[in-house]
Amino acid sequence: MKPIILTDGGMGQELVRRSRSEPTPLWSARVLIDEPDLVRDLHAEFIRAGARVITINTYSATPERLAREGAEDLFKPLQKRGIELARQACEQAGEATIAGCLSPLFGSYAQALTISFEDTLDIYRRIVAEQAEGVDLFLCETMASAEEARAAVTAASESGKPVWVSWTLADHGRPCLRSGETIAAAANALDGLPVAARLVNCCRPEAVSAALSELIDLGGPVGAYANGFTSVDALKHGGTVDVLHARHDLDPEAYASQAMGWVEAGATIVGGCCEVGPAHIAALRDRLDQAGYDISGGIHA
Repeated sequence: MKPIILTDGGMGQELVRRSRSEPTPLWSARVLIDEPDLVRDLHAEFIRAGARVITINTYSATPERLAREGAEDLFKPLQKRGIELARQACEQAGEATIAGCLSPLFGSYAQALTISFEDTLDIYRRIVAEQAEGVDLFLCETMASAEEARAAVTAASESGKPVWVSWTLADHGRPCLRSGETIAAAANALDGLPVAARLVNCCRPEAVSAALSELIDLGGPVGAYANGFTSVDALKHGGTVDVLHARHDLDPEAYASQAMGWVEAGATIVGGCCEVGPAHIAALRDRLDQAGYDISGGIHA
């Protein structure tokens, strides 16, 4: 049986939906402190749904976002709490590989670095230093430009842990990063760096499908985890996620059908991003199982 690694779905939107608090620009980071049980229990739900890789819930806990909200002192505690809650979920629900999270520093979908490459790299190194001992691999996700990904992957690779890089794609038109750069150019920017898998994420499933052949042509393990938004255009720097809306045509079965197409095309890592919850992952698990794929394992350092 061909092995497929099934990852979790989107934490942020699901936590906003479950939380008692109103959405803020820190998205899901605040619940790590205020409502940690929500985070632990959602991780556990994804594991029970079939996920064998879960990502710590620190996507919005970047130094810049925290500083903008006057919460700089929470940086280290949030990183620590994110790891602790993921580990508690594994103890509660079963074994899973824990991925560290290197997210966009200044908000999702930014098409270019807003500070120098060296300053960007220094910030990613700070994040890696806080996460490295507690995670099994690093996921550099929602990378909107080649330089953003190069900085994140460089920092992550210095940990000695496996590194996955995941670019976010333009939702319409020819396959490319949100910066307009081609997938091939983004991959070339990582030459010489140890990348264990290349993925695309947080774009429309249709954009994933259109780009997958180019991703596969790069060689090595590839994967995808799409979002369920109607559009991301309304989300601006410093904004809140309540301006975004979920599609009504991507229920668990519909999303699973999209993801099965990626697997049939050659993807070996699949999961979900924003608006893809435990029910979607469970439906995808069932479809993979019915098709005879081996979904029993994650990866370990």
